[in-house]
Amino acid sequence: MSQDTFGRSRRQFLRWTLAGGGSLLLAACGGATPAAPTAAPAAPEAPAAPTTAPAAPATGVSELTIIWAEWDPANYLQELVKDYKAVGGVDVKVVQEPWPSFGTRVFAEFAAKGQAYDMVVGDSQWLGQGATQGHYVELTDKFNSDLNGKALAPATVTYYAEYPKGTGKYWAYPLEGDACGWCYRKDLFEDPAEKEAFKAKYGSDLGVPKTWADLKNIAEFFTRPDKNLYGLSIYTQKDGDAITMGYQNTLFSWGGEWGDPKTYKAEGVLNGKLAVEALDFYRELYKFVPPGSANDFWQESINHFTSGQVAMGMNFFAFFPGLANEASNKYAATTGFFSNPAGPDGKSFAALGGQGISIINYVSDDKKAASLEFMRWLAKDDVQKKWAELGGYTCNNSVLQSAEFLGNTPFNPAFAETMQKVKDFWAVPVYADLLTISQTELHKFIVNGEGTAQSTLDTIAKQHDEVFKKAGLQT
Repeated sequence: MSQDTFGRSRRQFLRWTLAGGGSLLLAACGGATPAAPTAAPAAPEAPAAPTTAPAAPATGVSELTIIWAEWDPANYLQELVKDYKAVGGVDVKVVQEPWPSFGTRVFAEFAAKGQAYDMVVGDSQWLGQGATQGHYVELTDKFNSDLNGKALAPATVTYYAEYPKGTGKYWAYPLEGDACGWCYRKDLFEDPAEKEAFKAKYGSDLGVPKTWADLKNIAEFFTRPDKNLYGLSIYTQKDGDAITMGYQNTLFSWGGEWGDPKTYKAEGVLNGKLAVEALDFYRELYKFVPPGSANDFWQESINHFTSGQVAMGMNFFAFFPGLANEASNKYAATTGFFSNPAGPDGKSFAALGGQGISIINYVSDDKKAASLEFMRWLAKDDVQKKWAELGGYTCNNSVLQSAEFLGNTPFNPAFAETMQKVKDFWAVPVYADLLTISQTELHKFIVNGEGTAQSTLDTIAKQHDEVFKKAGLQT
């Protein structure tokens, strides 16, 4: 994979930028406070090391190496795996590569069938390449037994581990969950005068929106250009994958899809009635953003919110810890968080972020066996509990639903809810080509007002079908 191709990946684009200068990426699941100045509230004392030992690792294996990108969660993982030496007899090292070169380094290693790394924490959209090009070890037979798969939020299994979708074939363990959610100004929402005015205008109570229609009304209500206050910030950036991620929050919640997951046919699905309505709605939301919001992503959303310019902000949960800290957000004490509301038929989904950990297929059989034993340990409930306490984004349901987790940060309840309803863009080997098309065409309509929602999705669907046919995925 070329650097340019990998550059279109959502997580790579999102996080290499942050790693280069953002100090807001902190522990989204609470726990130990990182050294960054915008750290989340102080954590309790470090949890005790899990004591449940896995079966003995493969004979002769004394060290395992994981490659991941350079960011705080990789530091948390390195801290976590220190415990494995005592219970598994193996040293585990986490090698970190800067985000701009992470994909290039990993796929160069794959191309050479190298053995420098035993495992990789890779993007969910790499699953198609990992599975079909022979890079990943298939985990299907071990997923529900050895890897505690039934303890995971089902949606995370589908999108971090399974390929092709719906086949029950697994290639990764969901390690680092993430998705789109919302922050909001409780001081505005709970102001008696605002509540009275909202009730008079819309005939309903002002509060956390239960539906996208509620959210739109609230955005309209708080849009006051004369006071430099606007309803919301949403993803609009043309580069990377931002505007695609933003739109698919409504696409999925309306009941739309990018295409048929079995036939890979987009026409007749992506340009259907529900998807068109969802796109029209997303463009309506663009009326209530601050001036200069034609190219917004995570950082712009943070800036709009912390400057007091918006009442609500769309963003990945990865960035909410900084918003809960008064050092980086003067509204921290009155900042609330919620998950995506429901669409017209009561459906609610969220655009996926995050990554799974996979065993690399080119290492020795002994290393594969030892890696599987490590992942068996990693997947245990007590280990996932500590992973969350250190700052990892666990996908383990027992942890997500625990009172301890839900009470640890103001955004954890919304995060736990969201992990049950994540959905993803295509994870096929040609996902980057598909993403380039959607980014270009969606930006033309949502931001520039070119064409209609129908014509936009007609174009995307036609071009997506051409990509699928060329790749041999569509008959």
